[in-house]
Amino acid sequence: MLSPESAGIIRATLPIVGASLDAITARFYDTMFAERPELLDGMFNRGNQANGEQRKALAGAFAAFAAALVERPGERPDRMLARIAHKHTAVGITSEHYIIVQKYLFGAIGDVLGEAVTAQVAAAWDEVYWLMAGALIALEARIYAEAGARDGNTWRRWRVIERREETPDVASFLLRPVGDAPVPPGRPGQYVSVRMRMPDGVYQLRQYSLSGASPDGARRITVKRVRGGDAPDGEVSTLLHATVGEGGELTLSAPFGDVALEDGHTPLVLVSAGIGCTPIVAMLEHLAATGCTRRVLLLHADRSQTDHALREDTERLLDALPGAEGILWYEEESYGDARTGQMDLTGVQIPEGAVIYMCGPVPFMRGARAQLLKAGVAARDIHYEVFGPDLWLGADD
Repeated sequence: MLSPESAGIIRATLPIVGASLDAITARFYDTMFAERPELLDGMFNRGNQANGEQRKALAGAFAAFAAALVERPGERPDRMLARIAHKHTAVGITSEHYIIVQKYLFGAIGDVLGEAVTAQVAAAWDEVYWLMAGALIALEARIYAEAGARDGNTWRRWRVIERREETPDVASFLLRPVGDAPVPPGRPGQYVSVRMRMPDGVYQLRQYSLSGASPDGARRITVKRVRGGDAPDGEVSTLLHATVGEGGELTLSAPFGDVALEDGHTPLVLVSAGIGCTPIVAMLEHLAATGCTRRVLLLHADRSQTDHALREDTERLLDALPGAEGILWYEEESYGDARTGQMDLTGVQIPEGAVIYMCGPVPFMRGARAQLLKAGVAARDIHYEVFGPDLWLGADD
């Protein structure tokens, strides 16, 4: 808990700090990378640095944590912290990195806010930082232990045993570990980091959901090539599509992610759009492999049948589940029983007491969540996965 003295200062200064966080985090990253450029090699995503998404995610998380400390002092925001901890472990963050971040973050706060940052204000916000950092370090240590990792090192070489073109812009890579050392198991819904060396020699990481797994230890990732349009194309996805085929090797982390399918008997509603289908298909595969008889409702939206990655797998797995049905929406064409247009849950019967798993673009998930809440689903039963920095922070109300 925050000390009473600091709580009063945080409550008084939160508006000005919150309003300046975008400038603070911009200054923080610029200064840190200027002095510690090695952090961009194999840890930080320079694409998210360029588009500002990482900066916005850091600002949002820090402000949300500070607000929670003063608004709900007896309640720690564990749901938010768990999401951040899994993102951190996927890229190898360790306790030493929090010391580096504190130095540059508080230097940026002083640079941006100037004389407003008195010694008392700095001490109060430092207390907030270390409460958040301490909670994350503890969570991340536990996650690493579960993955059998030491010092944040979960990396392992995997060989591509099959490449399958799913759509013109989506390819699946079936992977088997190189060597005989055991690998930590993955849960349906989790993701792995892929580490690749870019043409300029810098290593970059990207996270991809596991879209499938087999009992013999093989794993599958399904990657959409990111075409930037007005922005640069995706670095890692473009290199994967252009250079990696059967027989090639990739460096993968252990599986991470706090949004993983929980076994049970309650009905399930699996909601996705576009390439957000990947963790959902992994969930369907697990349900089919375990002989699940739960009521399962799949809701998926896509641009067209041609753009719908893993469509045949989805249909096969739904057929294998006696209590499952699927409803599809295609924006640009009609196909079979699919509905035309964007996802509209009007008239869709959501099973009572259902647990929801969602994945897709944040605007899509915002809209789907609003419709589900209107249909009577409890906010606590809606779980979501964001590809990239979490700019939503999933409200609980």
